[in-house]
Amino acid sequence: MIETVEAKKEDVEVGKKIIHSHPLVRHCDMPDEMKNETIELCVTACEKHSSNNESAAKLIKETMDNKFGPSWHAVVGEGFGLEITHECRNLLYMFFAGNMAVCVWKCS
Repeated sequence: MIETVEAKKEDVEVGKKIIHSHPLVRHCDMPDEMKNETIELCVTACEKHSSNNESAAKLIKETMDNKFGPSWHAVVGEGFGLEITHECRNLLYMFFAGNMAVCVWKCS
């Protein structure tokens, strides 16, 4: 037990990056079914376009427009901030693969 605690302290001290293998939802006010479909879509887009965030965001936006009606917006990237206005029950903000953030929202 002592060895594992010391090993964890060493990892933190060295500054190793911890990468999550599952999506981490920070905020979502979507209905459960829409939320699950959107999370799957975001994960798929980020994996498919891992080297091009713009293509991933475009895929997410176009798919959401086709599936849930127009006026969806998507931002994919690292280290960004935003302030948005959105329709109620139409926002998802999540992290994937460590520090890759995805924000999807609908605006009328």
